[in-house]
Amino acid sequence: MTTHLPLDEQLAALQATLSRNDTLLEVLHRTATLGLPDHYVTAGCLLQTVWNVVTGRPPAEGIKDYDVFYFDDGDLSWEAEDKVIRAAADVFAGLPAEVEIRNEARVHLWYERKFGVPCAPYTSTEAAIDSFAATTCCLGVRLSPDGRWRVYAPHGLSDVFGLVVRPNPVLAPRAVYEAKTQRWRRQWPELTVLDWPTA
Repeated sequence: MTTHLPLDEQLAALQATLSRNDTLLEVLHRTATLGLPDHYVTAGCLLQTVWNVVTGRPPAEGIKDYDVFYFDDGDLSWEAEDKVIRAAADVFAGLPAEVEIRNEARVHLWYERKFGVPCAPYTSTEAAIDSFAATTCCLGVRLSPDGRWRVYAPHGLSDVFGLVVRPNPVLAPRAVYEAKTQRWRRQWPELTVLDWPTA
């Protein structure tokens, strides 16, 4: 089982598994051309590709969007982020899925309004990935200029391959975790979803 492989073999398995999703590969390659600072393709599109492959589904099934995070604290205006989003729209044109781009340096400006809890300014894209509602989602991949895969996985990969969803109560409220996991369970009933911890 992949969950019991050494980490280097899990990384190789991750690359092989994600490479079965042609849309994801295109997103990775096209994102690399944008020159976004500290960028990652991240979250649901990665782990859901793994879940699909592990459970015998088509690799891209049920993936509603592909998230691209970057970090640029030189200009925190919405106009600067929107300029990146509009430029990227041309790069991602023609893909069979939506690609959503966000500057993680700006998240603290709108997070409380959307989710009801304050968010301290992030210091990097990695710090933003660390705060996802489930540890299983804390995963980012990018292609380096020489074509190598760079993987950020602060909680490892065993839960991703093992179909285990574990809460990460560092920022997102319980309701966010429970709404996400309820939706995921409908699509991937094979998941083991662990309960949000009680005080």
